[in-house]
Amino acid sequence: MRMLLAGTALATLFAAAPARADDWDGIDCRNAMTQLEMNVCANKDFRKADRKLNDAYQRLRKNLDPGEFRKLRDAQRAWIQFRDKECTFEAAENEGGSIYPMMYSGCLAGQTETRTRQLLQLLHDRQGR
Repeated sequence: MRMLLAGTALATLFAAAPARADDWDGIDCRNAMTQLEMNVCANKDFRKADRKLNDAYQRLRKNLDPGEFRKLRDAQRAWIQFRDKECTFEAAENEGGSIYPMMYSGCLAGQTETRTRQLLQLLHDRQGR
C-alpha cells in the first residue's frame, strides 16, 4: 500500500512537469524555491553523478582483461541493486510525501559519488602498477 501511495505521489508530482527534461534547464538549482524544483534539481545531481560513474567505469574497463571485466561487471550490477534498495530504505520515511523524490535522488547521488571514487581509486591503483 505504501508503495502504491508513493507511486501515486510521484505520478501526481510529475504530472505537472514539462514534457521534456530540457524544459527544466532554466531552473537555478542554487536557488530552487518549490519542492518540485528541488526534486528536479536533486534528480539532475543524480544524473550528473551517474554520468561521472559511467565514465569512471569505462576508463577502468579499458584497463582490465576479459576475466577481470566480467568480475567488475558482476560487481557493478550487484552494487546498482544494493544502491537502489539502500536508497529506497533511506527515503522510506518520506514515502507518500512531496519530498520523497528529493530524498531518494539525493541518496542515489551520494551513493553514486562514493562508488565513483572507489572505481577511480581502483583505476589509479592499476595504473600505478
